[in-house]
Amino acid sequence: MLGAIVGDIVGSQFEWKEKQIYDFPLFTGACHYTDDSLMTLAIGEAFMLRRGRWREDDFQAFVIERMVKMGREHQASSWGERFYQWFMKSPVPYNSCGNGAAMRVSSVGWVSESEEDVRYFSKLVTEVSHNHPEGIKGAESVAMAIYLARIGTPMEEIRQRMIEYYPEILSMRVKSIKREYGIDQGGRFITCQGSVPQAIVCFLESHSFEDAVRLAISLGGDTDTQGAITGSIAEAYYGVPYDIEDQAISYLTPKLESIYYAFSTVKQPRKKR
Repeated sequence: MLGAIVGDIVGSQFEWKEKQIYDFPLFTGACHYTDDSLMTLAIGEAFMLRRGRWREDDFQAFVIERMVKMGREHQASSWGERFYQWFMKSPVPYNSCGNGAAMRVSSVGWVSESEEDVRYFSKLVTEVSHNHPEGIKGAESVAMAIYLARIGTPMEEIRQRMIEYYPEILSMRVKSIKREYGIDQGGRFITCQGSVPQAIVCFLESHSFEDAVRLAISLGGDTDTQGAITGSIAEAYYGVPYDIEDQAISYLTPKLESIYYAFSTVKQPRKKR
C-alpha cells in the first residue's frame, strides 16, 4: 500500500506534462494525493475492518461500501468521469479496462497467503467496477507481482511470471517505452493493457525502490498511476526507505493516515533480502 501512495504523490506533480528526466525532485509543493491513493486506502480499509471474514458472502458489498464512502468524501479529487458516476450514482460494473483497476489493488498482495488468494481477492475488489477481462488481468498481475516479491521470489522468476500475463514484456525496455509514451490522444495509456506492462517493466529494470518510482514517472503520461503501480510492486521487493515514507505520509489527512497505519494490523510480513 505504501509504495502505491508514494508513487501516486510523487507522480501527481507531472501528470500529462512533458516527459521528465530521471533526476527530478521527489516531493514538492505541487505534490498531492489523488484518487489512486484514495481507492488504495479504501480497499485496504475494507480488509482491515473485516479481518478474518474476507470470504464471507457480503465482503464484496462491504468493499463497495468503503469505496463509495471514500469517493463521496473526496469528490474534488481527480476522478475519471465514469468512476465518479460509479460512486456517486450507481456502483455497478461498467466493463472498464482502465488502469484504475491496477493502481488500487496493492493491499491484496499484502493480505494474501497464497496465489489462490491473490486471484480470488484481486478479482473480487476489481470486478465491482472494472469487470472487463483486461481490467481483471491487469489487477491480478500487479497483485501477483506484489505477492511474489513479498514472499522473497527472485527478480528473474517474477519476470517470467509477469510474461505469462503480458508476453510483450519479453521485448520491452524502459528506454524503448519512453519513445512512445507521453500525451495520449487515443486513451491507450490509461488502460491496463497500455500501462500495466510498462509499469511492471520499470520495476523489473530497477535497482531500488526509489529507482523504480523514478523510472515509472519518467515515462511521462499518467504519471501518478504509473508511479502507484510500479511503487506498489517495488515496496514489496525492496521495502520503502523511512525518509520517503515520512515525506509521503505527511501529504495525507489525519483520517487517511490513520487508515494507512491501521492496515498494518492485517498486513502479512515481507521477506527481507
